[in-house]
Amino acid sequence: MKAAVLYETDTHLKIEEFDLPSPSANQVRVRLVASGVCHSDWHVVKGDWPQVRLPVILGHEGAGVVEEIGTDVTQVQVGDHVILSWKRNCGYCEMCQKGYPNLCALPADGSGKPSIKTSGREIDQMSGLGTFGTETLVPQDAVVPIDKDMPFAQAALIGCGVMTGVGAAINTAQVTPGSSVAVFGCGGVGLNCIQGAALSGGEPIIAVDVLDNKLELGRQFGATHTVNASKADPVEQIKEITDGRGVHYAFEAIGLIGETFRQAILCTRSRGMTVFVGHAPENTAVEFDARMLMPEKMVIGSMYGTARPHVDFPRLVSLYKGGQLKLDELVTRTYPLEGVNEAFEALARGEVARSVLDLT
Repeated sequence: MKAAVLYETDTHLKIEEFDLPSPSANQVRVRLVASGVCHSDWHVVKGDWPQVRLPVILGHEGAGVVEEIGTDVTQVQVGDHVILSWKRNCGYCEMCQKGYPNLCALPADGSGKPSIKTSGREIDQMSGLGTFGTETLVPQDAVVPIDKDMPFAQAALIGCGVMTGVGAAINTAQVTPGSSVAVFGCGGVGLNCIQGAALSGGEPIIAVDVLDNKLELGRQFGATHTVNASKADPVEQIKEITDGRGVHYAFEAIGLIGETFRQAILCTRSRGMTVFVGHAPENTAVEFDARMLMPEKMVIGSMYGTARPHVDFPRLVSLYKGGQLKLDELVTRTYPLEGVNEAFEALARGEVARSVLDLT
């Protein structure tokens, strides 16, 4: 197999060749066909998430074909088309039993140990998946079978950005029809928050960004209003659109600085809900007057869009095939594995909704 490895932060990934071990009893070997290039991987490259051990094969948003299964695997068969889930779940802990497998404490690879050992080196896989490669070895609960007529590039995006954004609106916040919504950030996750709100019947839906090209994308995905935060105070603009009351639901989908988290709270009305979706760098402080919450405002984090992957992934596939979920529009550019560093550069410049690596 070939894979893109990050050895040091703030450096280019290197394409390396490895011998993938045979699957253990509970593992599945997947031939990867497509992988999204997600901002979370970019956080690791920049050193924002020092908890991720290096070297690491990046990528956690992938789809492919099952090539080999372990002796105890019962959920998939060789030849199945699958989306990979970066959040494992044991099925038995308190959170799993309560219906929140996205909050299971089980480590990504089930052991916390590197998945690949070669030439005396131990190589971690991002979130236990490492989808920036031609193959991967994962536990069976990390693979979700899908219809074979689903295109792989679009399927890969369901594995993280789509599930995180759409799920934040539909599962975490449970946006109700006719409720007002603001979304801070029109990147891959933010656009999916927008279309999740649109699928839920939100109105108006206000997209906030500092780039006009991103705001135009926001309109394509269901935003009824846009606010360029580099030209006007987004809180004041949102309140003006909502007759001074603020929105019922505000989603922070940037995850870079504390100010946008604070603005999301400020623009939420009484008894409204602010949802922190963006995964910020460690130690990102959010400072605000505690009295801001006194009008019974609710602030909640959203982990992976409160995903139940084996339920939600097929549901999102069905919505796409039925013409209700925009995935084709998310795929701005496609790169070969060797173009992964170019894909990160395009992401950093804000030029894409999502880049996808073609791993064939």
